[in-house]
Amino acid sequence: MPESPHSPALSDQLLAAARAIRAVLGGQSLSEALEATPAALRPAAQALSFHTMRRLGHARAVRERLVPRRPPERLVEALILLGLSLLEAGLRQAEGAEQPPGTPIYHEHTLVHQLVEAAAADRRTRPAKSLINAVLRRYGRERAALCTALAARPEAVWNHPDWWIAAVREAWPDDWQTILASADQPPPMVLRANVRRLGRDALQARLDAAGLGTRPVGEDGLILDTPRPVRDIPGYAEGWWSVQDPSAQQAARLLPLQDGMRVLDACAAPGGKTAHLLERHTLRLTALDSDARRLERVGDNLRRLGLESADVSLRCADAAQAADWWDGRPYDAILADVPCTASGVVRRHPDIRWLRREDDLARTAALQARIADALWPLLAPGGHLLYATCSIFPQEGETQVQAFLDRHPEAHRLPAPGHILPGGPDDGDGFYYALLRKPM
Repeated sequence: MPESPHSPALSDQLLAAARAIRAVLGGQSLSEALEATPAALRPAAQALSFHTMRRLGHARAVRERLVPRRPPERLVEALILLGLSLLEAGLRQAEGAEQPPGTPIYHEHTLVHQLVEAAAADRRTRPAKSLINAVLRRYGRERAALCTALAARPEAVWNHPDWWIAAVREAWPDDWQTILASADQPPPMVLRANVRRLGRDALQARLDAAGLGTRPVGEDGLILDTPRPVRDIPGYAEGWWSVQDPSAQQAARLLPLQDGMRVLDACAAPGGKTAHLLERHTLRLTALDSDARRLERVGDNLRRLGLESADVSLRCADAAQAADWWDGRPYDAILADVPCTASGVVRRHPDIRWLRREDDLARTAALQARIADALWPLLAPGGHLLYATCSIFPQEGETQVQAFLDRHPEAHRLPAPGHILPGGPDDGDGFYYALLRKPM
């Protein structure tokens, strides 16, 4: 990855990425860590840290072989893991192995030198310069033997925690390898046309005129041939489009709506599905979320897209505690995009797999059940509830819905995709949809 004349020094980029990786090792989300990164360093830090998250299982297994005792300073460990993941990519490419698009590639000598320079720039890592240099150069010499030795370790092979690998393998015995491998591929960038302002064909024509190649996906989507920063794409400020994955775009199509309906978007932040519903229909809509800061993003998105109105309200409240916020008037339709492990979107958020714990699955499943049970009484007779998660785990999808139907035998299930595995025909994220109707 060559530097432009105006880009920060590579050592500064590496140090910024290592600090973000250190945050993930300490339990913080990568998104939050990158928000705290200086703006000039953020794009490079994101690319480098994302790559490391996608190769963390292998890098960590190598580190344990070469440095059995974990360095007491976590930033030193982060620099080593970053270096190992980048060194592996460069060596594999030198051997002729094809790397995913956008993989940062550096010459071994340059990478090791710049990582040592990065360590020298921070007083906490300065004493470990020799260790970092020795570990990376040893990996360069012994890589073949190390990879052979680690071939029996699933985490090192598939770059997911062992419990995650086992759960995916149990749920999808015919597809588990494809699912895990796809998580290490950068996802496509997909735009959803704001049909209130510009139809998809017209948007595609304008992007084509600007030299941006696209191809249609779904009813309103366009996949960019080459991802790029949103503000570099024509029409962002004008609200012509939003970024939204093809699987997520299905929600607005699946929920049967007509103009004038009273609709609840529960767990709405950051507002992509809220906006899509309002682009397709004129609704009396309430967007509900328990996180006030994330709810602000819903409002920001609606303003940019020109979708604010007196019939659209934002409420900060817990969807599972309806007595605290519901006004007693039933909804014609409810979108329940409930919290989950986000196991279906690890291509976009590669740190998720390392932040989740095995018991999180039972915890989120219990929360989903509480929310679904709380929302069902709020639905008008004949109304529809669309249950959605960005998860590939059955406990948060099909198993959850079957349990709901056991508790609510009056609910009638209508056709919907069920589990959508990542990749697939539309190259979308992993998702789950179930559509339920309340009897008249």
